Amino acid sequence: MDLTSAAFWGALGSIIIANILLSGDNAVVIALAARALPPHQQKKAIFFGSGAAIVMRIVLTIVAARLLTLPFLKLIGGLALGWIGVGLLNGGDDDGDIGGETGGLFSAIRTILVADLVMSLDNVLAVAAAAKGDNVLLIAGLAISIPLIIFGSTMLLKVMERFPIIITLGAGLLGWLAGEMIFSDPGVLARTGDIPHHIVQIAGAVGAALVVGAGLFLKRRHDAKAAAEA
Repeated sequence: MDLTSAAFWGALGSIIIANILLSGDNAVVIALAARALPPHQQKKAIFFGSGAAIVMRIVLTIVAARLLTLPFLKLIGGLALGWIGVGLLNGGDDDGDIGGETGGLFSAIRTILVADLVMSLDNVLAVAAAAKGDNVLLIAGLAISIPLIIFGSTMLLKVMERFPIIITLGAGLLGWLAGEMIFSDPGVLARTGDIPHHIVQIAGAVGAALVVGAGLFLKRRHDAKAAAEA
């Protein structure tokens, strides 16, 4: 595609806008994963996690149409996303302190990558459609989106510090997405037939409630245990 053509810049703008609009939930995960780290490591987790996630999303976008036809992939992804939501609400991985500060940083980056992988399965289709098969255009558009996503995650992290309720809402969002993913999996639909949209929405609400409930329960139990040991 000609770099000087209006079609190129129009497609590039479409990719950037689509990626920003579809990355709100990813910014939530990045902020949730980084919030438990020391301040000097939060920026590193956001930067490296976002950058690696974008690279992974480029690869995903190229093969997205094929991936989304695989049965039970979204089912497995939904279960994984729900587990991540519970873990983030509970304060992160129990092994986050293993290896000191470096262990905590890599644990946060790992969480960001896994969650972005799961949540990007649907999102990448819109980006792939905007790229119209031009991989150079695809890579350029996603790369330009990196600083915008990093900025959004950083701002959200500051808001979380001031309003902790957003942490619970963020975990609920992951649960909602998990429920919807499970009930839109091709393998599930092949056995149940088309599922009405309102049923999928109910599944999302149930997923949000389960993730928040389980996360808060485990957090209270962890806090009680820590208080007893103290």
